This record gives sequence, C-alpha cells and structure tokens, in this order.
Amino acid sequence: MPLQPQLCVVVTGGTMEEIRRGRDAASGADIVEVRLDYADRPDAAAALEGRRTPVVVTCRARFEGGHFAGSEEERRRVLENAIAHGAEYVDVEAAASFASDLIRSTGGRRIVLSEHNFEGVPADLPGRFDALRRRGAEIAKLAVHVDRLDQLIPLFELGRSIDGAANGESHILIAMGSAGLASRILAARLGSRWTYAGDNVAPGQLTIGRLLQDFRFRRIAPDAALYAVAGNPIVHSRSPVMHNAGFAALGMNAVYIPLEARDAEDFVRFARAANLRGASITTPFKVSLLPYLDDIEPLAARVGAINTLLVRDGRWIGANTDVDGFLEPLTGRIDLRGARAIVLGSGGAARGVAVALADRGAVVTVSARTPEAAREIAKSVSGTIAEFPPVNEPWDLLVNATTSGSTANPGNPMAGARLTGKIVYDLVYSPRGTELLKDAKAQGCDTIGGIEMLVAQAERQFERWTGQRPPAGLFASAVAGGDHA
Repeated sequence: MPLQPQLCVVVTGGTMEEIRRGRDAASGADIVEVRLDYADRPDAAAALEGRRTPVVVTCRARFEGGHFAGSEEERRRVLENAIAHGAEYVDVEAAASFASDLIRSTGGRRIVLSEHNFEGVPADLPGRFDALRRRGAEIAKLAVHVDRLDQLIPLFELGRSIDGAANGESHILIAMGSAGLASRILAARLGSRWTYAGDNVAPGQLTIGRLLQDFRFRRIAPDAALYAVAGNPIVHSRSPVMHNAGFAALGMNAVYIPLEARDAEDFVRFARAANLRGASITTPFKVSLLPYLDDIEPLAARVGAINTLLVRDGRWIGANTDVDGFLEPLTGRIDLRGARAIVLGSGGAARGVAVALADRGAVVTVSARTPEAAREIAKSVSGTIAEFPPVNEPWDLLVNATTSGSTANPGNPMAGARLTGKIVYDLVYSPRGTELLKDAKAQGCDTIGGIEMLVAQAERQFERWTGQRPPAGLFASAVAGGDHA
C-alpha cells in the first residue's frame, strides 16, 4: 500500500539566518526544503545547523528556474557540502553536469533528481520520466507547467502507471501553474513522495495552512472520491474548507478541490478523466456547461443556469441550489411579496436571484451593463430593466449579482449612488466587507453578505451529493475559521 505523501515546506531567504528562521517556523511540515539559491552567500552547513525537521537542500540553477548566480563548480560545492553535513536530501537537476557524480557518491540515496519543464507537458512524458528514473537517484522528480486542466490528464495517467515500490525508489510528480493545483493537493493519487507547500515560491503553490486546513491534506487517500468547484479564477474559493470539513465530520473518503478551467470543454475533459463525483459550478461556467449535461433539473432549466453538477451512474445532471441558498438569509428580514427588488448583473447568479425573487412575489428589475442580457432575464420573470447602475430607481432590496467588489475584481457597482432602500445584499463573499456593503451600512441600509448565501447553497449541494446533511453550523464555522477558506 502506498505511503501517505509528506508535506514539504519551501523556505527562502537572503541570509542563512533568515533561512534557519523560516525553516524552524515551518509548523506542521514533515520535511523542509531550504532554497539556498535565494541567498547571497549559500552555506549548506549553516542552513542545516540545529534543524529539528528533515531538510532538502536545493540550490537551483537559473537554467531551471532558480536564482543561483555563481558558477556550476560553486553550486556543486554547495550541494556536496550539504551531503557531507548530513542533509536528509539534496535536490539536483538532471541537466546539471555533476548530477551523475552526486548519485554515484551516495549510491543514489538522499538524492532528488529533478527536471522542470516550463514549456508545457512533453509529448513523451512517460519516456522522460523513465529516463529520469533510470539515473539511479532515490527520488525522481518531474515538474511540468500546465495552462489547462486537460493537460493534467497524462500526468495522472503516468502516476497510475508507476510501480512506486520498485527497488525502493520513489517519485514526485507536479504540475506547475494555477491550473496544476490538483496535482499538489492530490499527491496521493499521483503516488508522490511529498507535495510542496510555500508562500507562492513556485507557480500554483499553496501554503501549508491551506493544505492542512482547507483541504485536510493528511486524510486524502489515493482512492478518495473527487468533488470540486469549477470556475475562473477559483484558487481562493472558500468552498473547499466547508465541503472538506463535511467529509471529515462524516468520515467520508472524499476530497473537494478548486479546478481553474480555461473553458467549459477543458473542465469537462479533466472531470471525466478524473471520475469526478460532483461539482460546484461558478463564474463563468454556470451557463456554458449546459450543452455538456445529460439532463437538467426543472428549476435549473427554468433559471437557465446551474451551480451544481450531480453525477449519477455516469450521467451528468445539472441542478441549482442558488435559488434556495439565496432566499434563506432573507427569511424574517423582508416580506418579498410586492417588494421592489433590483438585481445587478446578467450572469448565471443573476438569473437564479431573479427567479427566486419572482417566485416569492417580488417585483423584479434587472440592471446590467449589457441591456440585451438584462432584458432576457427580466422577460423570464415578467420584470423590467433599468440602466446600469440604477441610480434613479426606487427599491426595497438591492442585490449585487456581479463580481464587482470581489478580490479578483475590486470596485463598487453603485459607487457614488445614494442607497435609500431597506436591504443591500451583496453576493460577493471575498472580501467579506465589500465597498458596496460599507457604503450601504453607512447610509443606514441593512446588509447581507455573500457568505450567508455561500453557506446555505453549499449545505444543499453537500446533501445532494452525499445524501447527508452536514452537521448544523459546521459550514458557517469552517468559513469563519480561516482567511482563505
């Protein structure tokens, strides 16, 4: 049975003191990689001094994405010094002229032989890996850059094909870039010896806090059922911390990860290859995924957008929990019958909001930058349209269903406008206190943030996937517990 992958935290610094400080602060790490190529005067003995956690010493050459500015002979001496002073591992590039000498001097033990391909996934990926492995190092590490999710497929196929127990050897497979995030979280599926964590030292890298708290990395088994949130951008989604908390609380062998897809087809290709069991669907795929479904539930069909993918016996079914999730925070705060409601936006979220409000008897006005899209939504709920932003329209409830004000799209869709209605409801949940909500509160409006809807719709998604409700209050508590949940 394959070993559970370890967590390797990457530490950089300009001096050995900074590196030691970072090394010793890497709480929760199984092993620490000290990147000496960032230092002005790299000294392996000083970097190893007083360590309490196993260490990988790396002095990455510029020809493979590193920062070492000296000669290859100097770099060789740094790594030989690391071996001489008992470093648990030394990472050397396969392309380094002295790599074979280091392998011979140690019999391959304690050597991580690495290859980083920043150009993409080689067509002969298995062959490249076999060549790397035949060099005789204890660990063969192959990292490739990906721009799309579907480029991960050959990497996971390679991981499944490797006999990790052969001759006591092991390996590390990584896809670099935000689209490669799955390879870092699903290291167990790839059979990797460890995964790397750090403060974005490498493209697509996560902090150890996120891996442990949001993804509960240590409980991810190679055969864990895979769930995801699909969107773009999506890396900072707060959904993983909720669903992974739910899986842990119920003892389920499952994991939920963010998938940043280039387009709908990109998501579909990877999801089918990875045997995805279900997904949350967010911007910009709530509508564009519709043609790829085998079936769509009546409410989702009426909304014309999905936020939930259900997989039943291989069939993809589109559902929508946004409607109920949106309405729940309004319960007891406003009587929607006859209430004047303005919806900002014309995407999938706006469609769900408009249907929810109309079903409860509200008079709906849609305001969007694209009048044609606003008119389409308004027509579906017997509503009207208004200019964007709707500065002269009276309202009781104003709902921001755009991404304006989010971390990825800063701003305020109602900047400078007087907010004279009763409630402002911003579906943006990161940051929690958007500029719109701050303005609304300052002008005397009641406010509802996107976290409340996020939690409500996520609880319904979890139940649709698993047949079980998450423990009461768990999702809200999980989101409140972390900055990046």
